[in-house]
Amino acid sequence: MKLTIITPDKPVYDGDVTSVTVPGSAGSFEVLKDHAPIVSTLEDGKVIIRTGKSEKIIRIIGGVVEVIHNEITVLAEGVIED
Repeated sequence: MKLTIITPDKPVYDGDVTSVTVPGSAGSFEVLKDHAPIVSTLEDGKVIIRTGKSEKIIRIIGGVVEVIHNEITVLAEGVIED
């Protein structure tokens, strides 16, 4: 699957992933290969990116996620840098 995370300021992430967990407005949910198409609003929280055995966390400030044909696009209002 391909994941793209974009903010109004800059692209934050662009790459292949095995799964992604996003902070949906009704609770966090995980996207796996061949997930049904979905558009959902996002709350402030962690986007957990898994690529094989490694894991990366990006903290976002709200936004929207779209999943279609194994392409995940997160349009975040911003990111919180550690």
